[in-house]
Amino acid sequence: MTGWAVRGISMGLFNVVVRLLLGAAVSMWPLSGSALRWVAYALVLLVIIVWAGIDGIRDRRRHPDPDDGEDLTMVWLKAAVVGGLLGGLLSWIVDFFVDFSLGQNGLVFELTSGAAFTILTIFIAASLAVFVGRQIVNREAKKKLATSDAERAHDRELVNAGNAERTESVRDDRGRQAEPTRSEQQWAPEHGEADTEVFSAVDADGKPRLDKRGNRHGTADGS
Repeated sequence: MTGWAVRGISMGLFNVVVRLLLGAAVSMWPLSGSALRWVAYALVLLVIIVWAGIDGIRDRRRHPDPDDGEDLTMVWLKAAVVGGLLGGLLSWIVDFFVDFSLGQNGLVFELTSGAAFTILTIFIAASLAVFVGRQIVNREAKKKLATSDAERAHDRELVNAGNAERTESVRDDRGRQAEPTRSEQQWAPEHGEADTEVFSAVDADGKPRLDKRGNRHGTADGS
């Protein structure tokens, strides 16, 4: 069975059950008939809203792109038609076998006016619930996306901060390595301009060593 058939048959049967319970309650508390009818109607609406809302949530989670989603509007329209006609027909049949009345409506009324009211109730409530269910999923997706973007931005800030610290440390290291070089360059000219003196060679007994010409070693003029 397709989805709309399951929903339509289920809503038709549920409508009959609610009308049976309502008829029994009204027969027991006739003065509270109006309030009991509103309670029964609210119960039917609650079931429709929950079921259709779950359909909307599941469909949007399966198909994040709205263009790929299932046409739940037609699904619930068909389900509403089946539920309204089936509920009216079964209520008319069951009314012959119970001691209390389910409304004293004829078959024509149950399949026309009564069914039309049930169809509108199911379809309108289901359409709104599907829309709300899809919006809930969209909101959750936006929150997840915003959280993910915030985490990525935080990670980028941490990475940039780490890169900045490494850059500063590299600059400090380069500056420290450059200082001795500059110092050496500053001191090198001073060492080059320093006065030097060359001493002549002497023998073991302390006398100056002479070359073949009679000059002292280490001087050009023999001084």
